[in-house]
Amino acid sequence: MGFFSPFFICGGAMALEELLESTLEGMGYELVDVEQLARSKLLRIFVDKEGGITIDDCVTISNHLSRLLIVENIDYGRLEVSSPGLDRPLRKETDFLRFIGETIKLKLRVPVQGQRNFVGVLREVNDGIIKLEVEGKLLDLELSNLGKARLVPKL
Repeated sequence: MGFFSPFFICGGAMALEELLESTLEGMGYELVDVEQLARSKLLRIFVDKEGGITIDDCVTISNHLSRLLIVENIDYGRLEVSSPGLDRPLRKETDFLRFIGETIKLKLRVPVQGQRNFVGVLREVNDGIIKLEVEGKLLDLELSNLGKARLVPKL
């Protein structure tokens, strides 16, 4: 009789991502992304924290989530916990606020000025609009129009 995703906790429906986000936040970590591969039943969790993620963090999180997923009857075959990497994805407005001044690469859903792909310096985030400096010009781009956004690694 297990519910997998969504499933039920305390009488209300809660998505797997919401469960992971609240659990990790309570542990002092930020959930960056979740990947579920149905065929192999792989559950891949990307986490971050100020100062970055260590291997010890990954072990601690993996041990905790393994027990949580069993208790919550979440069907998975293998769990992977990882840092988001140098090219960390940006998904939430708080992600963009955190990385003001960094170079980012993004792809829009709907083109702006005939273009969907941009690389520039993130200058500001305000009310769902990001200001991206591209070749000395500031562009106002709506967060709701973003398909993908990632940090450009500093090498």
